[in-house]
Amino acid sequence: MSLQFSVLASGSTGNAIYVETPEHRFLVDAGLSGKKIEESFRKIGRDLKELDGIFVTHEHSDHIHGLGVLARRYKLPVYANTNTWNVMDPMIGKVGAEQKFHFEMETVKSFGGLDIETFGVSHDAVEPMFYVFHYEGRKLALITDTGYVSDRMKGIVQGADAFVFESNHDVSMLQMGRYPWSVKRRILSDKGHVSNEDAAIAMADCITDATKRIYLAHLSADNNMKDIARLAVEQTLTTRGFGVGETFEIYDTDPREPTSLVAV
Repeated sequence: MSLQFSVLASGSTGNAIYVETPEHRFLVDAGLSGKKIEESFRKIGRDLKELDGIFVTHEHSDHIHGLGVLARRYKLPVYANTNTWNVMDPMIGKVGAEQKFHFEMETVKSFGGLDIETFGVSHDAVEPMFYVFHYEGRKLALITDTGYVSDRMKGIVQGADAFVFESNHDVSMLQMGRYPWSVKRRILSDKGHVSNEDAAIAMADCITDATKRIYLAHLSADNNMKDIARLAVEQTLTTRGFGVGETFEIYDTDPREPTSLVAV
């Protein structure tokens, strides 16, 4: 009896996370093409025909690119809050009314022994929200696409056994990079994305003795690198007294290759 997950893809080109229990199998976001998500499922030894539904975080294309295709092809239920549905509906093509489910922010839905909790983040979408999965005393927290991590967010995700946590950019790389200033300002704003250092500072308030795995997610292809992100997070956490590599491990995610399917 276990809660398992794989980060199928993470980054500005597309995001998708697979979560399963012995009774249910879900996808969080479908930001890749339907074909690429099918390939990712094969790589982790799973079949989309067995999926029970898709949860949507927000309407940006790197989170819903393949949503309509998968929903139609596999007749999948899709869960999103009302405001996200209103914006997203014309973007994903025709999806049957019987497949559309409303899952509002700051609520919990239960699927057998699996409780899924939603919470709001600060991002330039209509009503962005992320998810915490609770099963048999285990907790998996997903938090990306936010310009900052508030005390309220920290309180909700705190003590997770595993985190998928945004570590989007290195501030120096972003400031010196090729993006126009308007884009840089958006990324650095409270409705943009969290930097490596700010991610680590937030993690320090969320990690407990229960925490065993932290996955660094949504890394910018232009303004970050896996080694830079991991080093920045490890250094910040180490200076705050955390035993990185002793009590918990830090893992990379990738925009093209899924992480191994692991138990929380």
